[in-house]
Amino acid sequence: MAPLNYVKCSLLVLFLVNLIHFGLASRIRKLDEYIFPTQENPLVYHNGEVLQGKIPVSIVWYGTFTPTQKYILTNFIESLTHDENQQQQPCPSVSQWFDKINQLYLSQLEKNGPTTHVHLDDKQIVDENYSKGKYLKEDQISELAALAERQKGEIAIVFTAEDVAVEGFCMDSCALHKSDPNTGALLIWVGNAATQCPGQCSWPFHQPIYGPMCPPLTAPNGDIGIDGMVINLAHMVAGTITNPAGNGFYQGAVEMPLEASTACPGVYANGYFPGYAGNLPTDSSGASYNANGANGQKYLLPAIFDPSTCSCTTMV
Repeated sequence: MAPLNYVKCSLLVLFLVNLIHFGLASRIRKLDEYIFPTQENPLVYHNGEVLQGKIPVSIVWYGTFTPTQKYILTNFIESLTHDENQQQQPCPSVSQWFDKINQLYLSQLEKNGPTTHVHLDDKQIVDENYSKGKYLKEDQISELAALAERQKGEIAIVFTAEDVAVEGFCMDSCALHKSDPNTGALLIWVGNAATQCPGQCSWPFHQPIYGPMCPPLTAPNGDIGIDGMVINLAHMVAGTITNPAGNGFYQGAVEMPLEASTACPGVYANGYFPGYAGNLPTDSSGASYNANGANGQKYLLPAIFDPSTCSCTTMV
């Protein structure tokens, strides 16, 4: 665990992600410049909702995913919370990354509830026939999530395949999370950017379209689109847990907040600087990672922002 401190906790970054609210939606968005939270304008709790206890997760697969691609993503979700029936994940682990959310955010609440766990339930919906076409509006993403029939505090994740264009995808966002104002159910959407905009939504596994041109890293699971989805999914999971309805933990205006993970754009390891992900370990194939998942899988996960120190904490 390595904290990355910044002068006055503020830094401009040339190619990275931003989180922006639009109504009840929060999304990863690309900007030319980025400012981290500061001690003068910190990331704080706004006395609203957070997720605690056991959180069931369903998946909607829209478009074509190979069995290997599905396995990489579902294994990551199952790795977030260590199950006693699972083999112990080697350190640093995905479950340790998720534990940071409990430690740095949820445990700080005055009315500290049960430890948060996520678990993947058996409800997975597959739509390989593109029932809504290959260009989706945001409302259609919500309609797909509704197929999972989630209740208040439960999460539906919509994954869209690499040949599916989504409103704002690549131009404005790589992923989003939002809550249903009627049911309280929660939605996360993540798109596969492999063929549409890997330089925007799959960095550092692809060279960026602007900014410092450091060589891209080798993806730990050999798929820049899916490994990029894991990073964006991790951002959205952290935001959903700590700020599900837009009134939990965030920094800045509600229309353009920074959340638990998106407050640390492009930070993956100690030694980070703009355009360089940090000093990451590599496996025998040369692939970069910073967290071990269940069943021997490896992942690259973003840093979590520590509000108490105004710094980003990484796994390595």
